[in-house]
Amino acid sequence: MFVRIVKMSFQPEKIETFLANFDQKKEYIRKSPGCRLLELYRDKTNPNIFFTYSYWNEEQDLENYRNSELFKSIWAETKVFFNDKPLAWSVDKVVSLT
Repeated sequence: MFVRIVKMSFQPEKIETFLANFDQKKEYIRKSPGCRLLELYRDKTNPNIFFTYSYWNEEQDLENYRNSELFKSIWAETKVFFNDKPLAWSVDKVVSLT
């Protein structure tokens, strides 16, 4: 399993729009081939910071999604709301906590 973590920092006045957009698109992302999980988290100490965690069967599944029209349209809508450069990590899941 392959995990992608993305940290995004938003302009405060754009957060509600981002959340509405995410809510509309999340199921399309979750239905992408190879996507096993997509979750959105909000930082407890800085409410402008969000993290997405997505689990993929294989790294290629993530790359296929990132090259899709779905990703390109979502990213184009989302990146205009940032107030800082997003950060991303790609990790292998080692231990299951469940």
